[in-house]
Amino acid sequence: MSTRAMTEPAFLVLTALADLPRHGYGIVAEVDRLSGGGVRLKVGTLYGVLDRLAGDGLVELDREEAWQGRLRRYYRLTDAGARALEAEAARLAANVAGARERLRLRHQGGTA
Repeated sequence: MSTRAMTEPAFLVLTALADLPRHGYGIVAEVDRLSGGGVRLKVGTLYGVLDRLAGDGLVELDREEAWQGRLRRYYRLTDAGARALEAEAARLAANVAGARERLRLRHQGGTA
């Protein structure tokens, strides 16, 4: 992935896969939980994000299992995906720190 900012869905999908492999519905449910319901991925959106992340080498197929007559594909975070997630988390944290500092100055009546 390039140095540009990740989309929120991509960031949340990588975060959902950071601890263990998940299948599509599991990713959707985890993204919903992580975002406090603020991001609700539709299936088409999820697989578009997964395809882009896989194309960038950030996620990969872990396994496929038959479940109730359907095939479930489980995805996992790659090492490159973990590095990209860490870099994006650091970028976001720096942005948050900058915003908090500006707000602190505002509350003190200072200017930036």
